[in-house]
Amino acid sequence: MRVCLFISLLIAGIIPVTGLAEPANVRTPSPVIYLADNLDESDGLGWCIDTVGRGFSDRLHAHSCKPQGGDVQFRFLDETGQIQSVAFEEKCAEVEGADVMRLFDCADKDTQRFQYDPVDMRFRRLSDPSQCLTAGADSRSAGPFMSRNLTIAQCDNEESLYQAWVVNP
Repeated sequence: MRVCLFISLLIAGIIPVTGLAEPANVRTPSPVIYLADNLDESDGLGWCIDTVGRGFSDRLHAHSCKPQGGDVQFRFLDETGQIQSVAFEEKCAEVEGADVMRLFDCADKDTQRFQYDPVDMRFRRLSDPSQCLTAGADSRSAGPFMSRNLTIAQCDNEESLYQAWVVNP
Protein backbone atom coordinates (compact mmCIF):
# COMPACT_ATOMS: atom_id res chain seq x y z
CA MET A 1 0.00 0.00 0.00
CA ARG A 2 2.72 2.50 1.00
CA VAL A 3 4.81 1.55 -2.04
CA CYS A 4 1.81 2.37 -4.25
CA LEU A 5 1.41 5.68 -2.41
CA PHE A 6 5.11 6.44 -2.98
CA ILE A 7 4.87 5.68 -6.71
CA SER A 8 1.68 7.77 -7.00
CA LEU A 9 3.36 10.71 -5.25
CA LEU A 10 6.41 10.39 -7.53
CA ILE A 11 4.22 10.43 -10.64
CA ALA A 12 2.25 13.40 -9.31
CA GLY A 13 5.50 15.27 -8.72
CA ILE A 14 4.91 15.67 -5.00
CA ILE A 15 8.09 13.77 -4.10
CA PRO A 16 11.12 15.11 -5.96
CA VAL A 17 13.02 12.56 -8.01
CA THR A 18 16.32 14.41 -7.85
CA GLY A 19 19.05 11.81 -7.82
CA LEU A 20 16.63 8.88 -7.68
CA ALA A 21 18.60 5.91 -8.96
CA GLU A 22 15.93 3.24 -8.83
CA PRO A 23 13.40 1.95 -6.35
CA ALA A 24 14.59 -0.83 -4.07
CA ASN A 25 13.51 -4.39 -4.86
CA VAL A 26 13.04 -5.43 -1.23
CA ARG A 27 12.32 -9.12 -0.68
CA THR A 28 12.53 -8.97 3.12
CA PRO A 29 9.33 -10.19 4.79
CA SER A 30 7.18 -7.61 6.57
CA PRO A 31 7.42 -5.75 8.79
CA VAL A 32 10.37 -3.86 7.33
CA ILE A 33 11.59 -0.26 7.02
CA TYR A 34 13.82 0.53 4.04
CA LEU A 35 15.11 3.41 1.92
CA ALA A 36 12.88 4.15 -1.05
CA ASP A 37 15.93 4.49 -3.33
CA ASN A 38 18.17 1.49 -3.97
CA LEU A 39 21.15 3.88 -4.23
CA ASP A 40 24.19 1.73 -5.07
CA GLU A 41 23.12 -1.56 -3.46
CA SER A 42 24.77 -3.93 -5.93
CA ASP A 43 22.11 -6.68 -5.87
CA GLY A 44 19.13 -4.31 -5.91
CA LEU A 45 18.07 -5.50 -2.43
CA GLY A 46 17.61 -2.01 -1.00
CA TRP A 47 18.75 -0.61 2.35
CA CYS A 48 17.16 -1.64 5.66
CA ILE A 49 17.76 -0.65 9.26
CA ASP A 50 19.97 -3.38 10.73
CA THR A 51 21.99 -4.35 13.77
CA VAL A 52 25.76 -4.41 13.20
CA GLY A 53 27.27 -7.92 12.96
CA ARG A 54 25.64 -11.28 13.56
CA GLY A 55 23.21 -11.69 16.42
CA PHE A 56 22.31 -8.95 18.85
CA SER A 57 24.22 -5.68 18.78
CA ASP A 58 23.23 -2.33 20.22
CA ARG A 59 24.78 -0.60 17.19
CA LEU A 60 22.58 0.15 14.16
CA HIS A 61 23.45 0.85 10.54
CA ALA A 62 21.80 0.71 7.13
CA HIS A 63 22.43 -2.66 5.47
CA SER A 64 21.39 -4.55 2.37
CA CYS A 65 17.89 -5.85 3.01
CA LYS A 66 18.23 -9.59 3.59
CA PRO A 67 15.67 -11.72 1.74
CA GLN A 68 15.41 -14.07 4.74
CA GLY A 69 14.61 -11.18 7.12
CA GLY A 70 15.87 -11.45 10.69
CA ASP A 71 17.79 -8.54 12.20
CA VAL A 72 16.83 -6.20 9.32
CA GLN A 73 13.17 -6.36 10.28
CA PHE A 74 11.88 -3.32 12.15
CA ARG A 75 8.39 -1.89 12.59
CA PHE A 76 7.19 1.63 13.29
CA LEU A 77 4.78 1.91 16.21
CA ASP A 78 2.52 4.87 15.38
CA GLU A 79 1.06 5.00 18.88
CA THR A 80 4.45 5.44 20.62
CA GLY A 81 6.60 6.83 17.80
CA GLN A 82 9.16 4.05 18.27
CA ILE A 83 11.10 2.07 15.69
CA GLN A 84 11.10 -1.43 17.17
CA SER A 85 13.18 -4.49 16.30
CA VAL A 86 11.26 -7.60 15.27
CA ALA A 87 14.16 -9.99 15.91
CA PHE A 88 15.03 -8.62 19.36
CA GLU A 89 11.96 -8.29 21.57
CA GLU A 90 11.36 -4.98 23.30
CA LYS A 91 14.39 -3.31 21.69
CA CYS A 92 13.93 0.08 20.02
CA ALA A 93 16.07 2.44 17.95
CA GLU A 94 17.40 5.31 20.01
CA VAL A 95 19.45 8.41 19.32
CA GLU A 96 22.60 8.37 21.43
CA GLY A 97 24.76 11.46 21.75
CA ALA A 98 24.58 13.94 18.91
CA ASP A 99 23.68 11.61 16.06
CA VAL A 100 24.42 7.91 16.66
CA MET A 101 21.63 5.33 16.31
CA ARG A 102 21.63 2.48 18.84
CA LEU A 103 19.29 -0.34 19.89
CA PHE A 104 18.19 -0.25 23.54
CA ASP A 105 15.31 -1.46 25.71
CA CYS A 106 12.09 0.21 24.60
CA ALA A 107 11.25 2.95 27.09
CA ASP A 108 9.26 6.15 27.39
CA LYS A 109 12.14 8.40 26.30
CA ASP A 110 12.39 11.36 23.88
CA THR A 111 15.47 9.72 22.32
CA GLN A 112 13.21 6.90 21.03
CA ARG A 113 10.37 9.04 19.68
CA PHE A 114 9.95 9.70 15.96
CA GLN A 115 7.23 11.02 13.72
CA TYR A 116 6.89 9.43 10.28
CA ASP A 117 5.57 11.62 7.48
CA PRO A 118 4.18 9.42 4.68
CA VAL A 119 4.34 12.33 2.20
CA ASP A 120 8.06 13.14 2.44
CA MET A 121 8.77 9.65 3.88
CA ARG A 122 11.03 10.99 6.61
CA PHE A 123 11.41 9.92 10.22
CA ARG A 124 11.76 13.13 12.21
CA ARG A 125 12.72 13.27 15.86
CA LEU A 126 9.64 14.18 17.85
CA SER A 127 11.72 16.38 20.17
CA ASP A 128 13.41 18.17 17.23
CA PRO A 129 11.60 17.81 13.88
CA SER A 130 14.54 19.43 12.05
CA GLN A 131 16.48 16.16 12.58
CA CYS A 132 15.84 13.09 10.42
CA LEU A 133 16.88 9.44 10.33
CA THR A 134 19.60 9.41 7.66
CA ALA A 135 21.55 6.73 5.82
CA GLY A 136 25.16 7.66 5.13
CA ALA A 137 26.22 8.77 1.66
CA ASP A 138 29.07 6.23 1.46
CA SER A 139 28.57 2.48 1.23
CA ARG A 140 31.02 -0.29 2.05
CA SER A 141 31.28 -4.06 1.70
CA ALA A 142 29.71 -6.14 4.48
CA GLY A 143 30.49 -9.76 3.57
CA PRO A 144 28.13 -10.76 0.75
CA PHE A 145 26.10 -7.59 1.41
CA MET A 146 26.70 -3.85 1.77
CA SER A 147 26.34 -1.35 4.62
CA ARG A 148 26.42 2.37 5.35
CA ASN A 149 26.16 4.52 8.46
CA LEU A 150 22.79 5.28 10.04
CA THR A 151 22.59 8.56 11.90
CA ILE A 152 20.40 11.50 12.77
CA ALA A 153 21.14 14.54 10.59
CA GLN A 154 19.56 17.88 9.79
CA CYS A 155 16.71 17.20 7.38
CA ASP A 156 17.58 20.20 5.20
CA ASN A 157 21.32 19.40 5.01
CA GLU A 158 20.99 15.99 3.34
CA GLU A 159 19.63 14.83 0.02
CA SER A 160 16.15 13.41 0.50
CA LEU A 161 17.14 10.08 -1.06
CA TYR A 162 19.16 9.30 2.10
CA GLN A 163 16.15 10.11 4.28
CA ALA A 164 13.11 8.77 2.36
CA TRP A 165 12.02 5.56 4.11
CA VAL A 166 9.26 3.12 3.18
CA VAL A 167 7.39 1.58 6.10
CA ASN A 168 5.98 -1.82 5.19
CA PRO A 169 3.95 -2.98 8.23
